[in-house]
Amino acid sequence: MGKTFNTKTEKPVQMGTEDMLELKRMSLAPYMQVSTALIGKARHAGGNMFRHQLDTMAILIDYGYIDSVLLKASCVHDVIEDLSDFDPRIIMNADEEGQKVYELVMEVTKKQGQTKQEFLLNILNNGSHNAKVLKCADRISNMTSLGFVTDAKFIERYCDETEYYLLPIALEVDFNMYQELISLIMTRRAYLEQTEYYKNKQ
Repeated sequence: MGKTFNTKTEKPVQMGTEDMLELKRMSLAPYMQVSTALIGKARHAGGNMFRHQLDTMAILIDYGYIDSVLLKASCVHDVIEDLSDFDPRIIMNADEEGQKVYELVMEVTKKQGQTKQEFLLNILNNGSHNAKVLKCADRISNMTSLGFVTDAKFIERYCDETEYYLLPIALEVDFNMYQELISLIMTRRAYLEQTEYYKNKQ
């Protein structure tokens, strides 16, 4: 049996009142506080990992996702992977949804000894719907940040990785995210062409 696709095709123009009220009821602040532990973690493209957490959440909201567990997980999706001494119980005990948030975070956390390819294939083949949506938003944030990166090999690897693993994930869950990722790949590869990276690589 093949996969059953449940691809989202609607993207809101702006947040409606119902979504605003739902967001208002969410207790996001404890998770934002946890994510500030990443302020000291620099990113390859500049800035820090704390900003990336909130950027990922903003991308989800931009695409119309107003799911409390998903948004809370987006705020802390890198803390376990990036902070070696982080205590997972901090997430579990953040509020009444902490356990569900922790489980989702673990789905998008690369395990020790796992290659990046194994990690992404596991999300593609075994990840929950929310894990796939979260990973797509995370990758959109990362690919956008590539516009500030000049390391050509890094850009090429990230584009290849996105094409091979993230596009199939996005196609399964959100067609608009899929289209944005394609556009980001194209613009980043255009930069490599302009700098004659491919020509000099031969």
